[in-house]
Amino acid sequence: MSKRAVLLVNLGSPESAAVPDVRRYLEEFLGDERVIDRPRQPFRSILFNGIIIPRRAPKSAHAYEQVWTKDGSPLIVTSKSVQAKLAARLGAQTPVYLAMRYGNPSIASVIGRIVADGIEELLLIPQYPHYAMSSWETVVVKVYEEAARQAPTLKVACAQPFYADADYINVLHTVAAPYLAQPYDFVLFSYHGIPERHLRQSDASHAHCLTVEDCCTTCSPVHATCYKAQCLATTRALAAKAGIPAEKHSVSFQSRLVGEPWLKPYTDFELERLPAEGKKRLLVLSPAFVADCLETLEEIQQEGRDTFIEAGGESFQQIPCPNDHPAYIEFLASRVNGWLQRERM
Repeated sequence: MSKRAVLLVNLGSPESAAVPDVRRYLEEFLGDERVIDRPRQPFRSILFNGIIIPRRAPKSAHAYEQVWTKDGSPLIVTSKSVQAKLAARLGAQTPVYLAMRYGNPSIASVIGRIVADGIEELLLIPQYPHYAMSSWETVVVKVYEEAARQAPTLKVACAQPFYADADYINVLHTVAAPYLAQPYDFVLFSYHGIPERHLRQSDASHAHCLTVEDCCTTCSPVHATCYKAQCLATTRALAAKAGIPAEKHSVSFQSRLVGEPWLKPYTDFELERLPAEGKKRLLVLSPAFVADCLETLEEIQQEGRDTFIEAGGESFQQIPCPNDHPAYIEFLASRVNGWLQRERM
């Protein structure tokens, strides 16, 4: 019988919160052409080396300092816990490997270990519920590239985005339920932003996204690669499951770069606006992240809270991501077991 294993891949993190480490991380992250897809030369080099990275590295380093733990990056620490718990749940016959798209452990090094361990069949589970060229796609492409380079005979299967999977919605609801049981005025679903341009590029028809009226709710095959449509689908499903009335929730997008239109409305603008509408007790969900990280712990839990309270808000609560919650471990295990059963047929 073939030796089978699982590979979890998430975004990654700098080695430390020191500026040099953060700068190296940003060079790899923002240098990915699926993240910032600008022509290579000369504009791209000027944009990166002369403007974006020198300005961003010190600010990002300061932000990482606010969330860094004694064990390191929260994202890495949580991801390792998920790996360990999933491995315990699956048993020794199905090893679980962990890699990061940027930083360490790198995809290349982990594929090398997988090959050395004699693994013949691999299930890749990108730790992104939604498709985007700058997240899910870049992970999948990189893994397949490294597998082809290092082990052409390695059989790699890939779990698809699970943004509307009923079991994943149940995970989100399980984690959020204790917070939703408390009095609140409003729930803000804050998703990671992407440039509007990426939606158009991911639309194979070039005639639907941001072109058709109500494009995200008008049924179309392009929704399979439409990040915004998938975010809205997650929101609808979770709101229905949790019984959140339409008038008590909305969607926004965070973590944008300046210079071009990104998905709107912007989370920071919404946090300033909501208190003026009488929404003083706020819950914030970030369903695009399966693990709490810089974007949830610093951008939302710290900066977001300050913005909301300064604008007149009274109560602010960031609902945690699934992290290593037992419900999320069980969700992952069920997907792995489904793959194992199919492969044995």
